[in-house]
Amino acid sequence: MSDSIKTLCCDKPIRVVLTGSECTGKSTLGAKLAQHYGAPCVKEFLREYFIAHNGVLTLDDAVPVAEGQLAFEKAVEAGQHDLVLYDTNLLSSVVYNKHYYGVNPDWIEQAFVERPYTLYLLCGIDVPWEADGQRDMPQQREYMQSLFRNELQARALPYVEVTGSVKERFRLAVEHIDALVNVE
Repeated sequence: MSDSIKTLCCDKPIRVVLTGSECTGKSTLGAKLAQHYGAPCVKEFLREYFIAHNGVLTLDDAVPVAEGQLAFEKAVEAGQHDLVLYDTNLLSSVVYNKHYYGVNPDWIEQAFVERPYTLYLLCGIDVPWEADGQRDMPQQREYMQSLFRNELQARALPYVEVTGSVKERFRLAVEHIDALVNVE
C-alpha cells in the first residue's frame, strides 16, 4: 500500500469508489461490499437520469448529472459513516464527457477536484458485457477502460485494479479496504 493511501485513511469517512468502464461489475461488487461492511453504497445517479430523459443526453445534461451524483453522495455522507462506498463518482462524468462531447465542463472539473476519495477500485473488463439500454460500447471496452486508468494515473489518484470472478474481486477489494479501515 502506498503512503498516500495510509495518510488519507485517517480522514472520515473513508471513501471507496468503484470505477471503470460500463458493465464491469461495479454495482454487483458495491452491493457485496456494502453488505460485508454494513456500510452504505451511494448509487449511480446517471442511471435514473438516463431513463427519465428517454436515453437521449447532450452536453447540456452533464452538469445536472454531476449535481445529481453529488446530491446522492452528500445525502449518504450526512449519515456520518466511517466507511462509504460509491458506485461511481464524478470521475465517470469527467471520462464520459471528454469521450462523448470532447470537453468536460469547468464546474464538474472543479467539483471533482474539491472532493477527495480515499481509494478507487478500478473494476476490470474481464466480465461478460451485458446490454441494458444504457450501455452502448461493447466493442470499445478496452479503449474506455484505458481512459479511466489514464485519468486515475494522470491525477495521481490512489487506485487498485480488481479483476477476476466476483469472488476474486470481492477478496481483493476487502483486502485493500481492510488495510484502510484497520489503520488508526
